[in-house]
Amino acid sequence: MELAIYNIKGEDTGRKAQLNDAVFAIDANEHSVYLDVKQYLANQRQGTHKSKERSEVSGSTRKLHKQKGGGGARIGDINSPLLVGGGRVFGPRPRDYRFKLNKKVKQLARRSAWTYKVQDGQVKVVENFTFETPKTKDFINFAKNLEAEGKKLLVILADNNKNVYLSARNVPGACIMRASDVNTYAIMKSNAIVLTEGGLEVINNL
Repeated sequence: MELAIYNIKGEDTGRKAQLNDAVFAIDANEHSVYLDVKQYLANQRQGTHKSKERSEVSGSTRKLHKQKGGGGARIGDINSPLLVGGGRVFGPRPRDYRFKLNKKVKQLARRSAWTYKVQDGQVKVVENFTFETPKTKDFINFAKNLEAEGKKLLVILADNNKNVYLSARNVPGACIMRASDVNTYAIMKSNAIVLTEGGLEVINNL
C-alpha cells in the first residue's frame, strides 16, 4: 500500500511512502482493539476510592433501643447504614484495576487500529520536519495546511523533538508522540494522524 508524501505546507511532493501491509492492511480484529483500549484506560485508574463501612465509622456501639416491642425496625447501633452518618454497605475499597493482555493481542490491536484509520483516510505522511523555535502559530499553520485544524490530531515522529512538542503543547486536541510509544488508544481517539517519514519507518518494522 502506498500513500502520497506531503511537505509541511501541505503540498504533494510527488513521492510515495510504502506502508507495510502486515501493519496497515490486515484483517482487522475489533475485539482486540476493545481489549487493548480497555486495558489502557484501566491502567490509568488510581483505584484509591474508599468509603467507611459500619465497623470504620466513629460512633457508639450502644444498642439504640430494644430489639422487640417498640413498634419500629431492628436497628442496632448508631453506625447502622440505615441512619444518616452511618457506614456504607459494600462501599468502594482501594483496588488495582490493571489486568494482563498478551503481547500478540496488543500487537493485533495496534495493527487493527492502523488498518481502520488508513481505510477511513485519516492517515497522512509528511516529510521529516522541525521548527526553528517553539511557536504555537507554526504548528497551527502546519495543521491547517494538512487539513487537520480543529481535529484530534496525532503527530508521530521518529524521535523526540522538543521544538515540535512545545509548539503543539497549547493546541487543543493535538498530541505529539514517538513512533515507538504509540498505542492503540492514541490511534483510535485521533481523527487525523500525521506520520513523518522517520516515524513511518519505525512503525513499518514494529
